[in-house]
Amino acid sequence: MIQLFHVTKSYGGSEPALADLSLSIEKGEFVFITGASGAGKSTLLNIIFGIEAPSEGHIIIDGRNYLKIPKKDIAPIRKRTGFIFQDFKLIENKTVYENVALSLKVLGVSPSAVRRRVLKALSYVKLQHRANYKPLSISGGEQQRVAVARALVKEPAILLADEPTGNLDAGLAVEMMELFKEVNSRGTTVVVATHDRALIERVGKRVIELGDGRLL
Repeated sequence: MIQLFHVTKSYGGSEPALADLSLSIEKGEFVFITGASGAGKSTLLNIIFGIEAPSEGHIIIDGRNYLKIPKKDIAPIRKRTGFIFQDFKLIENKTVYENVALSLKVLGVSPSAVRRRVLKALSYVKLQHRANYKPLSISGGEQQRVAVARALVKEPAILLADEPTGNLDAGLAVEMMELFKEVNSRGTTVVVATHDRALIERVGKRVIELGDGRLL
């Protein structure tokens, strides 16, 4: 489902963020991307999501080459992908409910379906009781779970998560991984970037390790 061929990403510095990276993730797989800070984990997820383009190489998503797809056709592909950003990217002046609902409204989903899907996503992350709160009035861990709900509400074919347990205590981190395993069991391809080795060992899924932008 996700294939990278000799992908390099440079930002103008002496060392590229990704260097001649080739890898494959199968449809329905659950994969961890790990490595030290600066290894290229976030850059890799950004390229898979399509918000960054590789400087060299090719990326194939569901049989289509991102670099050869017209820009107007990339948006529908991204609609099938949920992304949990490391810094949440929540809209501060909107409620938890509104943050989670926003992507569905942009897609033109009916109001009744929006409500059903938002409440379902909030129930997954145990935040129904925070639906009418603003992001700054809830804890960092709760904000993280709002970001997860916002990604899940799209019912994505691919779920990308960049350090999704970074603001959670150990117990909640395990619960989050169990949630991802449940989502994966329904056929969603799950790719999680994390440096938490203990969590990776506990979950026991395939691990792709990066070092200085290269596949280790």
